[in-house]
Amino acid sequence: MQWNDKAIILSARKLGESAGVIHLLTPEHGLYKGVDKGAFGKRKRGIYQPGNIVAARWQARLSEHMGTLECELTGAVTAHILDDRRKLAALASATRMAEQTLAERDRQTSVYLHMEAFVETLRSDGDWLKAYVTLEFALLEHAGYGLDLERCAATGQSHDLIYVSPKSGRAVSRAAGQPYHERLFALPAFLALPVASAPIHIGHIMEGVRLCGHFLENRVFAPRGIPMPAARGRFLAMIGQEREA
Repeated sequence: MQWNDKAIILSARKLGESAGVIHLLTPEHGLYKGVDKGAFGKRKRGIYQPGNIVAARWQARLSEHMGTLECELTGAVTAHILDDRRKLAALASATRMAEQTLAERDRQTSVYLHMEAFVETLRSDGDWLKAYVTLEFALLEHAGYGLDLERCAATGQSHDLIYVSPKSGRAVSRAAGQPYHERLFALPAFLALPVASAPIHIGHIMEGVRLCGHFLENRVFAPRGIPMPAARGRFLAMIGQEREA
């Protein structure tokens, strides 16, 4: 059995002297892992860096086997951001979140496209913080807990939505939420519909990751008895310091 697909490297863990177990995310085959016997050898140095985009070939005698991998680098990402600690932290968080949230071998094209868009913004200096937040929401939705941000949970209206209920995950309008605003999450303008055209600042980003993190932790990680990835905490601490500066 074998397949060929494009992929984004999520992690590479050493196995023996030069072999490695590679976790990657593909659009057609989802989260997959395989062994490359030369992953940590000189010839392939730099290929298996998290975030890199590759052309992958996986094969195994039986479908349930881990299988072997051969990857060719098609888009270097890590090499472009080595001097940016924030981008490196964001990439580490994104790849760990995907690896620990997604089920293996479950096709998830939408999540792949969000991850691809995120890593592309990292190396092109696009709006990578916004791309990171939307990637987390894509992970939450794929886990079966997507938020309803289109209409107010109390009134049904689709305008002036500025809060989110921490219980239902549904949007709440300004008027309906005002009496309980201290118990509600802020809905970042760039996530509300229609999308606001105003510039996004770091406060909006923190609102977005705080909102998504609440539901990821309570609906995805806690029921499985595992903590949120430490890489995410380090990334949030870093951008939180930027907000205070």
